[in-house]
Amino acid sequence: MDDLTLALAALGGLAILGVLAYNAWQVRRAGPRRAEGGAAHEAREPVLDDPAAPGRPLRVEPSLGDAAPTLDAEPSATATAAAADGGLSAPLEKLPRRLPARLDALIDALVTLHLEHPVTGELVLAHLPPSRRAGAKPFLIEGLSVDSGNWEAPAPGARYGELQAGVQLANRSGALNEIEYSEFIQKVQAFADAVGASAEFPDMLEVVGRARELDAFAGQHDAQLAVLLRARAAAWSVGYIVQQAGLQGFVPGALPGRLVLPGAGEQAPPILVLSYDSKAALAEDPNQAALRELTLAFDVPQTDPEAEPFAAWYARARALAQAMDAVVVDDRGQPLGPPAFAAIDAELKRLYAALAERDLAAGSAAARRVFS
Repeated sequence: MDDLTLALAALGGLAILGVLAYNAWQVRRAGPRRAEGGAAHEAREPVLDDPAAPGRPLRVEPSLGDAAPTLDAEPSATATAAAADGGLSAPLEKLPRRLPARLDALIDALVTLHLEHPVTGELVLAHLPPSRRAGAKPFLIEGLSVDSGNWEAPAPGARYGELQAGVQLANRSGALNEIEYSEFIQKVQAFADAVGASAEFPDMLEVVGRARELDAFAGQHDAQLAVLLRARAAAWSVGYIVQQAGLQGFVPGALPGRLVLPGAGEQAPPILVLSYDSKAALAEDPNQAALRELTLAFDVPQTDPEAEPFAAWYARARALAQAMDAVVVDDRGQPLGPPAFAAIDAELKRLYAALAERDLAAGSAAARRVFS
């Protein structure tokens, strides 16, 4: 074989390699963006908030109105600092041996359980109903400690001079109804008989009426603020989404397709939730999935305003949109700019005020129970 033949063969091989490389580049270019520089964030969501029961929509979009004030284009210093330190999580603290009382006359129908003499925590615990739910409503039993004089969850080693039970009047599944209240009465009466207590049950019609009134208020003041992030050009892989969200302080949640910005404290719900198609998260090779839309949301009644969820929501939406080449839109596909966010912020302040006036301030224990 002469030199000319060898040269032609070499050129042909190089041409074939060039075509293969070009095709591979085209395939990669057409595919979703992938994470770079190592594995995705390994932290996990520390607290899983109770999923909302069916029966009431979680998402209530506030009206933006015809006019809106101007909102500074830059996020607040607090939100920027939170993004820099990777979230607002705090060290987890151990729970005390005896839990404080949780029953609240504002949102629970209370039943007094009179005792002839004090009983031990062991006796109370031994006779608690196996399921402390009446239909879709949770109920609790607490004791008045002989030692501290405080209401608390039953605990071993304690003595109680009086007991009380309470069933929640409303949650996102709706108002307490007659059937649920009857089930509660049956379970509490059986418990009272077992521990030697006499029960005083409030009138059913009064309880159900209170439940419906609370449910009506909750239905009018329940809101989950959400925006969509839509890819302008190239789609995203799951790994790329997790990596970019991790840079903004998000960690993988307990459910597939869910990333969260953790709240401060062990019992606090997430400040923000970034979600995408769960099927892509469960795929055999998630990085092959091409995703073009994310939802960034926060649950208004569940989140303490002191955590500045709106500022974090606005800042993370802008930061992720810039980093991932996305546009921020509402659920109708309309782009959202600073004036729209300003209008939402104004309505959010009015909602906070209405909740606080009803003693259901956003982020409070009572609000988290009613709006769950």
